[in-house]
Amino acid sequence: MKLIDLSQPIFDGAPNCPAHPPVRIDLIADHPRDGWRMEMLTMASHTGSHVDAPLHKLAGGADLDALPLESFIGEAVIADLRGIAADEAISARRLADALGAPAPGRIVLLATGWGEKRAMTEEWQHRSPYLSPEAARWLVEQKARAVGIDHYSIGGSRDPDNSETHSILLGAGIWIVEELRFPPEAFALSQPFQFAALPVNFRNHSGAFCRPVAMLP
Repeated sequence: MKLIDLSQPIFDGAPNCPAHPPVRIDLIADHPRDGWRMEMLTMASHTGSHVDAPLHKLAGGADLDALPLESFIGEAVIADLRGIAADEAISARRLADALGAPAPGRIVLLATGWGEKRAMTEEWQHRSPYLSPEAARWLVEQKARAVGIDHYSIGGSRDPDNSETHSILLGAGIWIVEELRFPPEAFALSQPFQFAALPVNFRNHSGAFCRPVAMLP
């Protein structure tokens, strides 16, 4: 099996949502003094490539423990939206045109190109493209299993759209994977393809780091 890595790396000072604490990684043991090497991480659980469970937005919503591990593996399709403008909403029509086929049971991955812009710039932090509430409702109607995007937030940085987009998807039981990155070979994949984004086993959490990959036989 060949794997294509669709994750963003985490490192000291890595770009992240400006509302979250800065990413900090301290070396707390090292060779030869301690006989081993170990790091201490300080960051929000929704940092880097990560999964959102319904509890992230909905009071009383399902946490990661309530989602079967099998749900994080399945058929995925990429909606190629590269070239979309800053601050532009992804409409249902544009999404349907990019997918070219219905999405029942599939994991829909939105490739905006913003994963390549990842840096603590004003544009990346505050002016990303985003999934409109209308398109989120369309994905619910399509019975998508999950939705992903190559930015830290699928709803962008604006309210109320950010909040509404998350509420629509998570309220329908559609989990979200954010902070993806699409290398060139991802766009050559035959669709649909097998995809996995297994979250770290954090108990009772609203989200967790994951390693999203495309899997080729």
